[in-house]
Amino acid sequence: MTSELRVLRPADWDPWFACLERAFGGVESAPESRELWRELTAYDRAIGLWDGEVCVGTAGAYRFRLTVPGGAAVPTAGVTAVSVAGTHRRRGLLRSMMRSQLDNVRSWGEPLAVLTASEPAIYGRFGYGAATRALSLSVDTTRVQLALPPGTDGIRVRYTDPVAALPACEQVYGRLAAERPGTPVRQPGWERSAVIDTAQDRAGASPLQCVLAERDGEVLGYATFRTRPDWDRVGPKGTVVLRDLGALDPAAYAALWRFLFGIDLMSVVEAGARPVDEPLLHLVSDVRRCEVRVQDALHVRLVEVGAALEARAYRAPVDVVLEVEDAFCPWNAGRWHLVADAKGGASCRRAPDRAPDLELSVADLGAAYLGGVSFTSLAAAGRVREVRPGAVAEVSSAFSWHVEPWLPHGF
Repeated sequence: MTSELRVLRPADWDPWFACLERAFGGVESAPESRELWRELTAYDRAIGLWDGEVCVGTAGAYRFRLTVPGGAAVPTAGVTAVSVAGTHRRRGLLRSMMRSQLDNVRSWGEPLAVLTASEPAIYGRFGYGAATRALSLSVDTTRVQLALPPGTDGIRVRYTDPVAALPACEQVYGRLAAERPGTPVRQPGWERSAVIDTAQDRAGASPLQCVLAERDGEVLGYATFRTRPDWDRVGPKGTVVLRDLGALDPAAYAALWRFLFGIDLMSVVEAGARPVDEPLLHLVSDVRRCEVRVQDALHVRLVEVGAALEARAYRAPVDVVLEVEDAFCPWNAGRWHLVADAKGGASCRRAPDRAPDLELSVADLGAAYLGGVSFTSLAAAGRVREVRPGAVAEVSSAFSWHVEPWLPHGF
């Protein structure tokens, strides 16, 4: 059997997307979601594997700009829609798509590729490392109180239509995205994904709701959410399901959470995909009753090691030679001399004649790239090998950042 790998054509989108849906459980997307993803598809950057007239494999790569430490928005391939039909497993098809895709990303001049993994074990062999984590909460609001910062009472929270509020919400999102590594700078059209609201999305809950937090008429934050009513013999026990929340100062942030905690007939607030340094953990009276869980989120692949390391800033001066292992993208393999100061300047050049200070894989370098995974931790796990004493501590300090990286939405 031979399969043809080709760039996606608009006329082939329906069978291509049907192959993807089948691989992810076979549930058809709601018409509104389907049309949005059709419109967002970057056809010239999507590929399909075809066995005759049948699509048996899919992969895509959105045009993203990803915030990295220091605030730069770096051109990035947002890898998505990766699937292989169950009838065509273990034939090297996924590997062939990943090979073609990373070669393309390199030709496009994008130093980074990122993805979210349905099965994290798959992508390490292609050089991706888990660089951000996501926090999930389920808060018993009948037993958890909030310690509110000064100024909270000066914030007005008001209901509004989610679609009508998009411009205001996007302004807040844009300001937050510029400060948080791992956050995509929203491209035109992507704001619509934040308010998609189908029966499938609701899963028995209400239509999407939105509130804005304002001070003197200025929008300082927003929250979108659904409510899922429920009752038992004692009384109401509904759930607030948070979709998104962003705020520009502590008072607006606290006012939004106070509102969510106080919605009538609700006794639980569920929130997923929050940053691991979520300030709410410092406002609640009992963090144990918040049922905190953490899992991997954004996986990062350095497509061009030198360009990627020069694109970000460093928290402390660093002068180190990294020996990078990269069997899948051999142009990255070898020794790289990274020199950076704490003012934003960085240089990363080939250094084949210099002795290495650290040895590591490109996947582990990707995991540490956004500042959320420390070299110290990787070294303790045996994944980074220190050649020059003290190099691990030096590089850990330089690569760290003052906020945790965060991916606020999937793609």
